[in-house]
Amino acid sequence: MTEGKIVKALSGFYYVLNEAGLVQCRGRGVFRKNKVTPLVGDYVIFQAENDKEGYIMEVKPRKNELIRPPIANTDQAILVFSASEPEFSTMLLDRFLVIVESSGILPLICVTKADLLSSEKRSEINGYLQDYRTIGYEVILLSSKTEEGVDQLRPFLTGKTSVFAGQSGVGKSSLLNALKPELELKTDEISSHLGRGKHTTRHVELIAVGGGLVADTPGFSSLEFTEIEAEDLAEAFPEMSKVSEDCKFRGCLHVNEPKCAVKTAVENGEIPPYRYEHYLQFIQEIKDRKPRY
Repeated sequence: MTEGKIVKALSGFYYVLNEAGLVQCRGRGVFRKNKVTPLVGDYVIFQAENDKEGYIMEVKPRKNELIRPPIANTDQAILVFSASEPEFSTMLLDRFLVIVESSGILPLICVTKADLLSSEKRSEINGYLQDYRTIGYEVILLSSKTEEGVDQLRPFLTGKTSVFAGQSGVGKSSLLNALKPELELKTDEISSHLGRGKHTTRHVELIAVGGGLVADTPGFSSLEFTEIEAEDLAEAFPEMSKVSEDCKFRGCLHVNEPKCAVKTAVENGEIPPYRYEHYLQFIQEIKDRKPRY
């Protein structure tokens, strides 16, 4: 039996990369029985019937996993957002950041389509991006069309497994094409009727880019906090987590509690007000979530 890494999952088959090459595998029935679903990024033990086909016998323990997109063992999530078409949304970015932070994955923020910005709009976007840099995030403003900023991203890819994630139509495939033109990934223009991109990526697949492995994932526009509890939400906001130690009450949710250090930091301009507003919306969403049985 041999160890390898799943680099693609499609139509019930798992494509496992090992030193000898790529082997098309099926999962054993025991996985369904035990409710284990192999994911792209999983390290697995497989038994090959020949040099092209085999069966996955065991899924090794994961260091992390995402549900949407379904991928495991990623070193970083490259969150791709457009500066325009569709419009840049701090609300959606914060939603992605919470999911990534709570999964223990390092986020990197890439804002594409810089070529579409007027000088006034660029100044506005740069203001937001500076907020995220101050919090501690790596942020790159770039254009796949003019290749502005693309070279800044390359060093972050080397030797890592990265997941590209973001809303449909923000230019994930275009960015990957800019990083590695021979990929020739299909891209679609924004649908003017819907105001959002058409889905061009149909499955999760790890591809070699920039000295690392990159997952291009299906675009999606909604993320639910199914695995996050209200008392843990502030941990996914680094600037809140940092000051929350000074709250008077242990277990402070930073909503209505007195002598809350987070609310004081917002009032003092140390935390962007829109980040705190998003936090309040997210915590209400978690509280309104139907209980799981």
